[in-house]
Amino acid sequence: MENGNHNGTEAVRTVQVVRHYRLGQNVISAVDGVSIAAERGEFVALLGASGSGKSTLLNLIAGLDRPDSGAIVVEGQDLATMTPEKLAQYRRHTAAMVFQSFNLVPTMTLKENVELPLRFAEVRRKERRGRVEEALERVGLSERALHRPSELSGGEQQRAAIARALVNQPKVLLADEPTGNLDSKTGTEIMDLITELNRSLEMTVIMVTHERTLADRYAHRMVFLGDGKVVGETSNHEKGVTV
Repeated sequence: MENGNHNGTEAVRTVQVVRHYRLGQNVISAVDGVSIAAERGEFVALLGASGSGKSTLLNLIAGLDRPDSGAIVVEGQDLATMTPEKLAQYRRHTAAMVFQSFNLVPTMTLKENVELPLRFAEVRRKERRGRVEEALERVGLSERALHRPSELSGGEQQRAAIARALVNQPKVLLADEPTGNLDSKTGTEIMDLITELNRSLEMTVIMVTHERTLADRYAHRMVFLGDGKVVGETSNHEKGVTV
């Protein structure tokens, strides 16, 4: 599909994206001319060794970092042309990120953590309560709403982080090593949950992982990165999305 977003089914496209970092006298090409695309409702895994550029690419798609050149178009919006205000809005409403380290606020209850994006988005208090309850129920944490992160297991904290990402009903879920801090059983539960959200909400998922077996099992398609470039791609057509 090289003809742009003409058929309306494309959620994410990067075009020749470049991101370099200066480290002393050296320039590191973290992302070096990467072009990838994801259809709406597709589950794409980005794989590669440490330093291959996969997390940098995810941060660029999340609007947490800006490319030096190239275009990043998500749901028809080009991130490279956005003002900081528009990018903040994009992160609130279009794309949500789940991190390996959960990134929950330790002094807040689960309910308050999940409510935070709604407060930033200035959603009315009356509406916030229902949306928080729905998000917690979706990840199976309704009973833990008043607990703080320190009172939860790693798996519960990651579920809470996913609930927080879902609460503003984003179209794209970006997950950076979402099972990296979890044992394999809990990791499988989190992956089952992300897959269920991908299916039931038709949410586009782009996940960074270094675990090939995980990507093989859950993703519709795998994109392999090496030294900041795309070095390969495989499709799992039987998972229900044709690309």
